[in-house]
This record gives sequence, structure tokens and C-alpha cells, in this order.
Amino acid sequence: MKWLMKYFQEIKLNKLILWCYLIWYLVVITFYFDPTPKLWINAMGISGVIGTALVLSVSNSHSKIDYWQIFRLYLMPFCVSSFSSLIKDQGFIVIISPKPQETILAILSCVIFLLIIGAIKLATRAINQETS
Repeated sequence: MKWLMKYFQEIKLNKLILWCYLIWYLVVITFYFDPTPKLWINAMGISGVIGTALVLSVSNSHSKIDYWQIFRLYLMPFCVSSFSSLIKDQGFIVIISPKPQETILAILSCVIFLLIIGAIKLATRAINQETS
């Protein structure tokens, strides 16, 4: 748990955006989940092909392997593929649901996450100022 708090204390804007993408994905998946194995197997296959290409494109023989980055490079094509399959013919405009309550919930979920991160960062600053 300590490592998670440290991660969120030091998180940068680019990673916050990726977390919001994941939150949006998870909210939409809860409304449009389809248990059909073919959908998820296809998403894993696309993730394997595209994820490997992404890993190869950023790999450097001189740098240390960043396992979180590799995980994200495989997760992103999986999410994109499954998301597009689940929202097909559902009336979405890019990623915006035709049902306002779903879009509001996704936005609200992201805002709550950002507020929690902000509170963690503020608390960390306050603690660091007290110990200085």
C-alpha cells in the first residue's frame, strides 16, 4: 500500500490522463459489457500483435525494462479494441455515450479520482513542510 501512495504522490499529468482514460473505459464497460468470448479473444489477439509492435518501437537495448510501460503498451490496444467492439452501433460519438447519465458518470468518476490525487499531493506537501 505504501508504494501505491508514493506512486500517487509523485504522479505526473501524463499518467493522470492515462488513469482517466482507464476510468472512462471501465465506466463504459460496466454499461455495455458483453460476455461473448470471441470479443475478448479478438481484443487479446489485437493486443498481442499491436502491443508487441509498440514494445519493439520503444525498446532500447541500453535501457532497463520498465514493466509498467510494457503492461500499458499491451493494455491500450486491448482496451481500444474491446471498447470499439462494445460501443459499435450504440450511438456513441467517438467516446461520448448517447445517454447523458453515462457520460456524466464517467466525467464525475474521473473528477473524483483527480480530487483524491490532489488531496494526496496536498497532504504530502503539508507533511513535508512540517518535517522541514
